Amino acid sequence: MPVKVNIKEIIQLFLKLGFIGFGGPVAHIAMMQQEVVIKRNWMSEQHFLDLLGATNLIPGPNSTEMAIHIGYDKGGWRGLLAAGLCFILPAVFITGILAFFYHQYGKLPLLQPFIYGIKPAIIAIIIGAVFPLARKSVKSTFLAIMGIVVLVLSLFSMNEIFLMFGAGVLAILLFYVKSRRTNSLQSIAAFVLLQIGITNFFSESNLRLFWIFLKIGAILYGSGYVLFAFLDTELVSTGLLTRQQLMDAIAVGQFTPGPVFSSVTFIGYQINGVSGAVLSTIAIFLPSFVLVALINPLMKRMRQSGWLSAFLDAVNVASIAIIVAVCFQMGKETITDWRTIAIAMTSAFVVFRFKKINSAFIVLGGAILGFVLYQF
Repeated sequence: MPVKVNIKEIIQLFLKLGFIGFGGPVAHIAMMQQEVVIKRNWMSEQHFLDLLGATNLIPGPNSTEMAIHIGYDKGGWRGLLAAGLCFILPAVFITGILAFFYHQYGKLPLLQPFIYGIKPAIIAIIIGAVFPLARKSVKSTFLAIMGIVVLVLSLFSMNEIFLMFGAGVLAILLFYVKSRRTNSLQSIAAFVLLQIGITNFFSESNLRLFWIFLKIGAILYGSGYVLFAFLDTELVSTGLLTRQQLMDAIAVGQFTPGPVFSSVTFIGYQINGVSGAVLSTIAIFLPSFVLVALINPLMKRMRQSGWLSAFLDAVNVASIAIIVAVCFQMGKETITDWRTIAIAMTSAFVVFRFKKINSAFIVLGGAILGFVLYQF
């Protein structure tokens, strides 16, 4: 039985991560690993890996779902809501302010020098988290080889969902070949999205926005860039949003902390003001809360089943390999000159030398170094 945590501690942790969580879902998960496994010892590396594997198997924003998983695991239903909302709301608040100024003045604040330094610092945080997770996940030669294959295929842009499910299926086949016995299959609950009651608060355009984003939140796999491809089809092609507004929403998602999906707040505001922002935000994140609430109670049962445990081990290795591939791609795009190399190396030294240092200080240090060195 996992040890429960005071709800105030969950709130404090995920509010902090919501405000300092720059760098996208891979960076957010690295920060969570540092906080809940290394610093606070809330769970083991193995359990964190299992939650990460489960997160990667369901649609929706990965880092948000990871936050919800951790909250549910440590504080039940109250923890689920506290972790999810506290991780999401800071980004929504900041994005909402930017959306207001953009709507009023047609441009965004110039934060490029700070982002210039934050990005290489984030790379160091990710690498620091990946090492212990990789050591824990590679339990056999088969898993090591699978991890290398997934890493290579991921670098060649193969779909991450195919890679994870493919790795899981191969592991199940190997398990049956080795065990030569049949296990009874345990059914997994289907994902059901409850129909939302419609009140007078919904205008016709708001109702349309709500269902668009609810649908996207319920079926979308992949990164924030996949989200923007969906939005281009659903909103730009139908005339609800201009392509320039979509590009500006992408920019907001890159330089604000927290989940990239908070860009939807920005988009909803441009289309229909405050009510559009609120309903769009609720719709995009609602499926994540429902899916995690359904999946999390099954994790212990999966570990107790031989074939499901093999499946989960393979998915965990594939998840780490995909994170390494993403980190490599981020590094190629981010670490491009002597300044970013210096920031990355300094941040990496701090990460590996002072393992329990608050990641907020690394992000802040990267931002300050970026601002200073950007002038040269």
